[in-house]
Amino acid sequence: MGALLKRLILFFASGFYSGYAPFASGTVGTLVGIALYLLLSQLSVIPYSILTVAVIAAGTGLASKAETILGEKDSGVIVIDEIAGFFITMWALPTTWATVALGFLLFRFYDVLKPFPIRRIDRNLPGGWGVMLDDLLAGVYANLTLRLMLQVFSR
Repeated sequence: MGALLKRLILFFASGFYSGYAPFASGTVGTLVGIALYLLLSQLSVIPYSILTVAVIAAGTGLASKAETILGEKDSGVIVIDEIAGFFITMWALPTTWATVALGFLLFRFYDVLKPFPIRRIDRNLPGGWGVMLDDLLAGVYANLTLRLMLQVFSR
């Protein structure tokens, strides 16, 4: 693999190098996810869904290749999973500052806590799917929690 290709893989897998933040790289990667989400939030649900699936598919391959390049399983440098997880968190929800802020807090909560079966997947699934799937599930948990909160507080 050439040097340019390695740099491109790491550029995208690290969320435009945000994964190289000296601390809390997952949180910094999620902030990049918020910025990208805000750019895409005006799309209707179908194009947003297609782009989310594309990020997941590309992210899975990029994460797998980045692990090889970095020589480390689920390196903190790889944050494409946080970006995809935040896209799932906000899927088909209204775009307000409150939902984005709550989405961020809930996603980070579930990503750090790793409730069942997220922790098991994080520890046992190899390669790009192992990197991505725990954050995708954290995004599903955050999305469902946010939907419930919106239902309860809109009454």
